[in-house]
Amino acid sequence: MASDNNRGKLVTRILLLIVSLLAATILIIISPYIIKIRNIEREMSEIANSATADTFRTSETSICYDAYGNELAKFSGIKDLYYVTSDEIPEYVKNAFVVMEDRSFYEHSGIDIKGIIRAVVANITNGGITQGASTITQQLAKNTFLTQDVTWERKIKEIILSEKLEKKFTKDEILEFYLNNIYFGNGYYGIEAACRGYFGKTISETSLSEIAFLSSIPNNPQKYDPYTNYEKTLERRNLVLNTMYNEGAISGLDRELARTDEIVVVQDDEQKLDYVETYIFYCATRALMQKNGFVFRYMFDNENDEEIYDEQYSRLYSEYQASLFTGGYRIYTSIEPDKQTLLQQAVDEGLAEFDSVNEAGIYELQGASTCINNDTGMVAAIVGGRSQDTEGYTLNRAYQSYRQPGSSIKPLNVYTPYLELGHNPDSLVSDTYTSGGPKNADGVYLGAITLEKAVWLSKNAAAWNVYQEITPSYGMQFLIDMEFKRIDPVNDYGLAGALGGFTYGVSTVEMASGFATLNNDGKFIRPGCVVKITDSQGNMIVDNQNPEQKVIYEANAARMMTSILHNDLLYGTGKNINISDGIAAGKTGTTNDNKDGYFVGYTRYYTTSVWVGYDMPRELEGLYGATYPGRIWNQYMEQIHEGKELKEFDSYTNYDENNSGTSATGTDSNNAGDNLGENARPSGDGDSNMNSGALPDAERDIGTGIDSDTNNNGYSGGSNTNNGNGYSGGSNTNNNGNGYSGDSNNGGTGTGGLSGDKNSLGIEEDYTGTYPNE
Repeated sequence: MASDNNRGKLVTRILLLIVSLLAATILIIISPYIIKIRNIEREMSEIANSATADTFRTSETSICYDAYGNELAKFSGIKDLYYVTSDEIPEYVKNAFVVMEDRSFYEHSGIDIKGIIRAVVANITNGGITQGASTITQQLAKNTFLTQDVTWERKIKEIILSEKLEKKFTKDEILEFYLNNIYFGNGYYGIEAACRGYFGKTISETSLSEIAFLSSIPNNPQKYDPYTNYEKTLERRNLVLNTMYNEGAISGLDRELARTDEIVVVQDDEQKLDYVETYIFYCATRALMQKNGFVFRYMFDNENDEEIYDEQYSRLYSEYQASLFTGGYRIYTSIEPDKQTLLQQAVDEGLAEFDSVNEAGIYELQGASTCINNDTGMVAAIVGGRSQDTEGYTLNRAYQSYRQPGSSIKPLNVYTPYLELGHNPDSLVSDTYTSGGPKNADGVYLGAITLEKAVWLSKNAAAWNVYQEITPSYGMQFLIDMEFKRIDPVNDYGLAGALGGFTYGVSTVEMASGFATLNNDGKFIRPGCVVKITDSQGNMIVDNQNPEQKVIYEANAARMMTSILHNDLLYGTGKNINISDGIAAGKTGTTNDNKDGYFVGYTRYYTTSVWVGYDMPRELEGLYGATYPGRIWNQYMEQIHEGKELKEFDSYTNYDENNSGTSATGTDSNNAGDNLGENARPSGDGDSNMNSGALPDAERDIGTGIDSDTNNNGYSGGSNTNNGNGYSGGSNTNNNGNGYSGDSNNGGTGTGGLSGDKNSLGIEEDYTGTYPNE
């Protein structure tokens, strides 16, 4: 028995020792956190003690600077000007925000434990952060005194500070501070500024319906932006009204009357940002997000995955965007005002003959352009539309609109990837028609032609066949790696992608960045305009002075493509728009029925992309890649290269095509050609879905013949004198064949002769008809 007692005591001692060791270990682990929390508590006490009512009336203006260090713009929240006191705020305004943001506001002491538990459960259930748990007081504390960082330290600060603010100020005061500091998007801070900005009314003149509409915005200012997502905001207004009714804040009659009220949104011209400012705003917001750990994504596992990401992105974007108006940042950009002026002028003058406007008074025919400084990889100038004094929303089409690129996409996802696999500019490709594929406009298929000539002539059949060989999954990966944002993971992986047939399209920023990557020996730099961001004291917050470079293409392949595109401006579809004071490379792109025109070109100095079309796509006679877009590009690039030293593109080395690596047969219909050797060339079945998806529209470009050819099917820079399908930079004098002439006085006497513009040297048209079964 004694022995059992002794054993029991020994076990107890051992257990006590283990518990003591565990406790000591835990204490050692958490002691730094305890110390940190104590320090946070002291810091938050100091902030709360020093806070007064005036603290919530002021904000610090953020200032933007151009590439030369001159002040470019200011962002200010204008809170003090439109501050309203609690007795000036109608009760239904207070009720709307309390029932939607913090129903326990009048009961809790700064934090809502039940709300936190509900949010945790909801977020675990949905597999991501889908619901917040911040009270009105916490939101006020964060937006006024803290950063938007997603860290445990900031959350602890928010909780401690909220409780201390509740002890210092009354509920009415806290609600007053909150309503005057909450962000309503588009630069509007506070309920009075929002009423005036969105409705042109004071808060006392605003209806219940309008207040419910406004109270929808702070939940997610980007998602519920009245200018861009009016219908979504209207839907949430109805949710607010229903919630107010369910909570007893309004009567059933009030709800029904408010639901029938028409909401008319106006634009405050003083708050409307121009094309440069909107882009700076966008880039600065994303730079702050990235600095604080947000990872941008462009591909998703499924729709739910994308929805969760979009919700997280838009919520965080709105928070950091709001901080730009009050954070006192100093934002240093790559924008070059002299080039910005010239680019805007080129777009305006290039489209000046089109003066028709829509119901909102906006020019119907529009253009957009982006210029990248190749030395830095950053945006030097950006134009999101034609210059116009309007009351409408400033849509920056250069980065906010996505349109079909036509053949201008081929160098990025077809031909440079093909060169990557060990091919050369003089490698032979097949310009032959395949069932279900595109037809060449003239009905001429040249059979085996060099890759270089296929690019110069913008042969769609050749591009289609090359894309089928390398597989869409291989070609599209290059666009994904360069962060093209609107690639549909299902519908954009068909063969139509070889000709720019995408579900949504591309932006001019993306296209300029892609071609700048070719100039930069295949190294991609994420496009943007923010060089660095500091606080008002000069402390570095974001440092992008040496941006990361990501290898997309092998350097030699990129140089080959540049050489081909350089010759395209000498002999091909872009001949008439080459610049005189520079050595350039470029590619045209046009869609069927002339709905979208693209031109992208570059020198060693700058890369510029230009799009022209209608916001609501429709045909424009005479719109080709080399007409309006090309002329805009030419005017601008001529001006910015005047007096610059000529810089040649780097030369390339031909691959040994007889020893170019291991070939891939691609028997896996989903992954053919994905796992290739360095210089391998895929062949075989390819992607079983390669014919899926909408096919692109037609590409038509003004251009000239390639070389002198006096035989059948000739392509001539002078004339074609024999039977066949001649393409002439001068005239076609045959009686047979489909002559294409650039001479306005000799428009091709053949039965199929077409006359070009007297200022152009012929018409090169990729294909006609309707896909896929013409």
